Amino acid sequence: MRKPIVSVFGSHDLNEAPEVEALCEDLGRTIVDLGCRVACGGLGGSMAAVCKGARSSKSYQSGDTIGILPMEDADAANPHVDVVIPTGLGLFRNMLVARAGDVCIAVRGGAGTLSEIAFAWQLNKPVATMSGTGGWATKLAGSKLDRREGQEVIDLEDVKAANTWISEVLGL
Repeated sequence: MRKPIVSVFGSHDLNEAPEVEALCEDLGRTIVDLGCRVACGGLGGSMAAVCKGARSSKSYQSGDTIGILPMEDADAANPHVDVVIPTGLGLFRNMLVARAGDVCIAVRGGAGTLSEIAFAWQLNKPVATMSGTGGWATKLAGSKLDRREGQEVIDLEDVKAANTWISEVLGL
């Protein structure tokens, strides 16, 4: 049976945000503890932290962290990525990160994260944000991006809420 994938979108720069880095590590660990894999953009900041956390899970297996890179250089991936996909697509790779997830969670984030949220929304993926982390994750929490019936960006207060939401949506 295939392991579900949780795509995590977020800031590549977490300077001066150690609490967000710790949250990302906890989120990655929780995702793998649930029996899922993590997909992300594969670079630094929140992407490195979520992969590092995933690899610290007692349930971790090789292949549980997937990095979908914007460049062609596989060596650009953070050291916690198991499966490196160097696309050479630049920002267009954001669509692939959104497409990869059975569910998608945004942490903090700027314009790149915003595009990933929008792609996931348009692909009818369940989308949530860690609302206390700032950036687009805070701005879009609990909102509707357009007039789609019964769909909103889910507001997750903390990693415990993320655990519950992932479990419910994926039927774990």
